[in-house]
Amino acid sequence: MSHTTSTALWPYLLPPSAHGDDSICAVSARGHRVRFADGRELLCGASGLWNANLGYGNPAIAQAVAQALHDASYLSAFRYENVYARRAAADLIEVSGPEHYSRVLFSSSGGAANDAAMKVARHYHALLGRTRRSLVVSLRGSYHGLTFGGFALTGEDLGQRLYGVDQRLVRHVRPNDTAELNALVSRAAKQIAAVVVEPVVGTGTIPLTDEYVAELLRLRAEHGFLLIADEVATGFGRTGSFFASQRWPEQPDLLITSKGLTNGTCPASAVIVSQRVADAFTEHDAVLSHAETQGATPLTCAAISATIAEMRRLDAVAAGQALGEKLGAGIAELMAEMPQIIGTTGVGCFRSLRIADASGAPLPQHRVPALVAAIRDAGAIVHPGPSGVQLVPALTYSDAELAELLDCVRRGILAHHEAEQAATPAEAIA
Repeated sequence: MSHTTSTALWPYLLPPSAHGDDSICAVSARGHRVRFADGRELLCGASGLWNANLGYGNPAIAQAVAQALHDASYLSAFRYENVYARRAAADLIEVSGPEHYSRVLFSSSGGAANDAAMKVARHYHALLGRTRRSLVVSLRGSYHGLTFGGFALTGEDLGQRLYGVDQRLVRHVRPNDTAELNALVSRAAKQIAAVVVEPVVGTGTIPLTDEYVAELLRLRAEHGFLLIADEVATGFGRTGSFFASQRWPEQPDLLITSKGLTNGTCPASAVIVSQRVADAFTEHDAVLSHAETQGATPLTCAAISATIAEMRRLDAVAAGQALGEKLGAGIAELMAEMPQIIGTTGVGCFRSLRIADASGAPLPQHRVPALVAAIRDAGAIVHPGPSGVQLVPALTYSDAELAELLDCVRRGILAHHEAEQAATPAEAIA
C-alpha cells in the first residue's frame, strides 16, 4: 500500500487509516478502465458509483457540457427558467412516458431529490385537504441518500441515531413482505402521504416481486397515498428497461432519477411528476418550497439531454438487456464452479454475490473490504455488498470485458479464500 505523508482530502466512507493510499487514488478514466496514482489501470465493474452507464469519457456528452459552459456558464431555475432545463425536462418526459408524466423538478443529488419528493407528496395531500397525511413509508435495507430527509428514509442502519436524524414521520417495512405492508397500512392509512420504494432494493440488489408491486398498487388505489419509485440506481437501462418501474402494471406517482442521468458527468437528479400530482399544484397555483443553486443549470441539463441522445444512438437499453443476460449466465457458471459463492441477487446489470468465509458462513461485513481489495488486486473494481460484492458493469461492455470482469472476480475470491484459510483459527473468527 502506497500512502502519501499527508493529504487534505477527506474521502467518503473510509477510515482515516486508509486515507492517502495511491492504489485507490484515481487519476483518469476512459471507456471502462480507470488509472490510479500507483500506475495500475483497472477494469471498472461498478460503472463508477452505478452512474457511468455508458462508460467513461463519452465525447458527445463532454462536447455538450463544454458548449453549455461556453455559451451559458450559469443559469438557474430559481424564480427563472432556462432553455437547457426546458429541453432536458421535455427529454425526460419523453423517455419516462408522456402519457403519464408531465412535469420535472430538477435537483442536484439523489438524496436531495428524495427530500424534494417527500415535500411534493406532503404538499399534494395538503392541497387536497388531507392535512393528516405526513407519514412516509420506505423499505428496510433501502438506500435513499445521506441528506437528512433521504437519510431518514434510508432503511439501512448508517448512524441515523448518532447524527440526530429525525425519523418520527418515517416508517420502514420489510421488502416483499405483503403482510407487514398491509398491517402498517391498516393502522395508519389516513396518515400515509407516500410509500417510497426502490424497484431493486438498496445495496443488496433485492428486486421487488411482482406480487409485492401488485399489492402496493392495490393499496394505493384503495387508500390514496402516493407511490414513489426511487430509480436513482435502477434508471437509464440498468435493469433491462429505461426505468425499472416501466415494467410495473401501473406507473408510480413520482419517479426519482439520478446517477445515470448525466452518465456521471455532472451532479444532477430529477423528480418526474405524474399529470395527476402536477394538476393539483396547477389548480391551486401552489408554490412548492424547494430550490437549489445548482439545480437545472445549463451544464447539468445539457449533459442530461446528451446522455438521453447517446442512450438512443447506442441502443443502450437493448445492449444492457443482452449484457445482463450474459452476466447472469456467467454468474451461474461461477456459482457452479465455486462453493465460496453461496448466493446471488439482482437483475440485469445490477447484481450482487454473497460469499462464504473459511467456515462456510456468510462473510462478516467487516471482512468484505478485504474481498474487494483482493478483486482489485486481480484487476477489477467492484463495490462492497452484504457479505459480498456488487457487479454493476457499464451497459456498453464488450463480451471480452465481461469475461475479464468475471475472471477477476473468480481469482479475487480464490485469493481471499486462501488468505482466510491461512489465518489462524482465532483470526478467522475475529
